[in-house]
Amino acid sequence: MEPMVGIKRLAGHLNLSIGTVSRALNDRPDVAEDTRKRVRDAADALGYVPNQSGRSLRSGMTGAIGFMVQTGPQFNVQGENFFISVFDGVQTVLNRHHLDLVVLLCSASEDPDEYLRRMVLRGFVDAMIISHTLRHDPRIAFLASRRLPFVTLGRSETDAGQSWIDIDFEAIGHLAVERFISKGHRTIAVALPLDDINFGHVLHAAVTKTMADHGLDLDPKNLLRAHPGELGGHDVAGQLLQLTPRPTAILLSDESQAIGLYRGLVEAGIMPGRDIAIIGRDSLPVRALQPALTRYGQSLRHLGVALGEALLASMPAYQQAYPAGAVRQTWPLEFTQGESDAFGPDDRNPAVNL
Repeated sequence: MEPMVGIKRLAGHLNLSIGTVSRALNDRPDVAEDTRKRVRDAADALGYVPNQSGRSLRSGMTGAIGFMVQTGPQFNVQGENFFISVFDGVQTVLNRHHLDLVVLLCSASEDPDEYLRRMVLRGFVDAMIISHTLRHDPRIAFLASRRLPFVTLGRSETDAGQSWIDIDFEAIGHLAVERFISKGHRTIAVALPLDDINFGHVLHAAVTKTMADHGLDLDPKNLLRAHPGELGGHDVAGQLLQLTPRPTAILLSDESQAIGLYRGLVEAGIMPGRDIAIIGRDSLPVRALQPALTRYGQSLRHLGVALGEALLASMPAYQQAYPAGAVRQTWPLEFTQGESDAFGPDDRNPAVNL
């Protein structure tokens, strides 16, 4: 195996000082462009490998940004469809500054607070993005106490003045219920997460308020809690079928639950869009459903770009390039009309006991 080429050997090959080569490799403006090009070309030709540990000791920076994601069997589908596009958007921003995104996967069997603490205390990231934000989230207070720059994908009532970007769940709840009510629905169900993730509270509040604005109550028994993903959707179908009276419309909170919900309803002889109205969230798999799902989505890659820029705005080394300061933004929705909410109570199939 060829020995690694370090900066000393690269400088000797070019007959330049180590300081000049270092400044050229780091795109410092005090090095002429032709010299920078000559150094970069030689580095590529010789297979130069930077001593990252040495650079980190000198600068106090690792060049790595951590993105914490909670995983587990029930999260696999959601992760594939949601986070990959978000990661791509974040990395697009980090590439501008030769930074690397490190995805930190916290198992569902592990305490996320302890996992985050361990990752931060090891000191191998310069900043953090955390997702799955809870209504009251100790991770936010911990990161603030460590003075580590961070941004959250999702809001929380734990507020350390941090930047956050969140999907506009208020709009999802409000607009979906308005559509249901306009078609004559009065008994509406909503599928919510099992845990204390904050968007579940936001969605619940939006649905409750919109129904109250129309003189309607959201019956607590019509709050159906389940895991995300297809299996969670199938569980939602089972819960829905046990309700009396059965809701005539349901709003889903997860990107993939509609697949399992459709399957569970059809197994019971209940046809989506004909016997019950459904509105869900967008993802690639749900776009194949028939009847077509009426859904709300968002540009996940652009969301990732905004998340990356918000993070860099919180890091002192990049604040001049990203002077926005604290960013707090609800991410806009993209609405796609399908046939899954075409059903209204006046259209109900008399053969179905709703």
